[in-house]
Amino acid sequence: MDDSCVAVRRFFCDGMGNFGGFRLLQRRFRLKKVEYIWLFDGLLVSLHAKIYAKKYMGFFNFFTKEKKETLDQGLEKTKESFFGKLTRAVAGKTKVDDEVLDNLEEVLVTSDVGVDTTLNIIQRIEQRVARDKYVTTDELNGILRDEIAQLLTENNTSDTEGFQISADKRPYVILVVGVNGVGKTTTIGKLAWQFKQAGLKVMLGAADTFRAAAVEQISIWGERIDVPVVKQKMGSDPASVAYDTLSSAIASGVDVVLIDTAGRLHNKKGLMDELSKIKRVMQKLLPDAPHDVMLVLDGSTGQNAFEQAKQFTSATEVTSMAITKLDGSAKGGVVIGISDQFKIPVRYIGLGERAEDLQPFNRREFVDSLFKK
Repeated sequence: MDDSCVAVRRFFCDGMGNFGGFRLLQRRFRLKKVEYIWLFDGLLVSLHAKIYAKKYMGFFNFFTKEKKETLDQGLEKTKESFFGKLTRAVAGKTKVDDEVLDNLEEVLVTSDVGVDTTLNIIQRIEQRVARDKYVTTDELNGILRDEIAQLLTENNTSDTEGFQISADKRPYVILVVGVNGVGKTTTIGKLAWQFKQAGLKVMLGAADTFRAAAVEQISIWGERIDVPVVKQKMGSDPASVAYDTLSSAIASGVDVVLIDTAGRLHNKKGLMDELSKIKRVMQKLLPDAPHDVMLVLDGSTGQNAFEQAKQFTSATEVTSMAITKLDGSAKGGVVIGISDQFKIPVRYIGLGERAEDLQPFNRREFVDSLFKK
């Protein structure tokens, strides 16, 4: 890191302390023909010269006390289950040895972290134990917390405070995929509400034309939050609905388009063909659409969520994920495993029935809530 970057860091970290209690800080620094824009919570974003923050729009939701309380409550069952197992795993032990690590491995797997991610975490702890020579079981919680946080840091999931939308991609098109029953349509409705709360103009497309309930459900959400819904009769071509939605959005000056898709097709080829066709017809109107393909997964299904992620990522390009229903089960560990294994950003997690309970995924706050005593 060069001297100018160190100076910037010292200014904020030393001079500003806790960043003024989460006040939005925005300062520009021209360093070696690159602009650095400091945005809330210590995020230093590098942008090429001539590109300014005003080119980007989005909404920045500070992680408020209410959001933190919702996250804590949503992960309560997972935390109780996890630490109950962990306590039993180290009972009677004073230091971390092979037996403790074997027990910890079982704890992680049964907490739906996933086998591959569990082995990764265990290997990291083994290396730390080998380096430090003697690690007590009292230190295990802190070490586990550090390693999980580091694991999430190394993949593509980063802390966000909202959904970022580039102003030069308008309308910004989000194609939402996932099997029936995972909360896909509800997630679309909640996202639409959050975008609207941010002052953005939103439109919904009911392209799941195979299921009457899906069209009805997204229509109800549209009425509830006062957002237009483009739909056709049952059995219509989903690609036609997507085309009409995007055409209408362009004509109306809409900022964000959310398109629902069929949750169940007969086979992988059918899914691939359907989504490919939807993309092709939209690209006639907007060459780079869709800008995001969001996979919605039901976190309460544990290992089934892994399988769904495998199926969809092999059938189409998935660029982000939303994991729902984490408040109703003890399977919050699935977020760690999916984030690690698929290297696809987890953008949102669902922690309740209310629209505001769909939160941007913040890995630091997530780990903090999971290990909070």
